[in-house]
Amino acid sequence: MPVAIGETVPVTEDGRPEPPLLGDERAQLTGFLDHLRATVVLKASGLSEEQARRSLVPSELTTVAGLVRHLAYVEQYWFRVVLGGEPDTWAAILAEDRDADFRLDPDVPLAALVTAYEAECRNSREVAAGLGFSDEFPFRGGRLTVRWVITHLIEETARHAGHLDLLRELLDGSTGE
Repeated sequence: MPVAIGETVPVTEDGRPEPPLLGDERAQLTGFLDHLRATVVLKASGLSEEQARRSLVPSELTTVAGLVRHLAYVEQYWFRVVLGGEPDTWAAILAEDRDADFRLDPDVPLAALVTAYEAECRNSREVAAGLGFSDEFPFRGGRLTVRWVITHLIEETARHAGHLDLLRELLDGSTGE
């Protein structure tokens, strides 16, 4: 979220940035997305490696670590590939295994997955900051705007933050927004 020099962003008790109550469309939408991104990090923090990889629902891929890895891919795809024009390094992998972005390398610790997610979020902010909300990009034979991508990322991140919230409660009883 762009902040003027000397301006501070209000934060929740647990350190997540609060979405602004006032501001233009961009400030409010990116504020909500940043709040959700911080929620993902919060829900994934403080778990053991075993907890982060434990499957608690019928889908064995729905784990805290798997969701964090998936969300890092989502950030990379929409901002680096779709908006940034970089090659899609995951295309062939996902063509063979549509759930590959949820699958985990057992040697990659949760902290590294969270760090990679945070790095992709920083990159996403940088890409978006250089674009107008109404800028259009080709996508699947049509066109979409930066506004659409930001809105989609809010939806995607919120959905998985909800999954993380439930998994975290099942893992260690932690609750809260």
